Amino acid sequence: MRAPDFDHDGWSLDDAERRHAEAPDTFEIPPLRVREVLEPGDFAKLIFKIAIDSEEDPEACERMWVVVTARTGDGYIGILDNEPSSITENDTFWRGSELPFSSRHIIDVDKANDASRAIAASPPKVAWT
Repeated sequence: MRAPDFDHDGWSLDDAERRHAEAPDTFEIPPLRVREVLEPGDFAKLIFKIAIDSEEDPEACERMWVVVTARTGDGYIGILDNEPSSITENDTFWRGSELPFSSRHIIDVDKANDASRAIAASPPKVAWT
């Protein structure tokens, strides 16, 4: 499955494992054994790099929650559960958008609840292509 690409999609995911390796005392992430066993309905927090219309800084960085909808051979499929604050509402990347990610992208996790299980069982507003 194709990973999000900043130039093609206008956003991408940051590598949390790399950030942790660069600053282990100040950038903590859950242990790999926790990041590898998420189930549909569980939450994963990821760091998104988002293209913005600014000459000074053409990229915003946002930490947002995703609801896991499925496990794949090399990671997960999820649905964005936040509304990005650095861009205006749109039809391609907003709350309800589906996206692939892997354990290396996860900076935090939270357990499923009834609402997140319902999100995981519903079709996304914007399917990943």
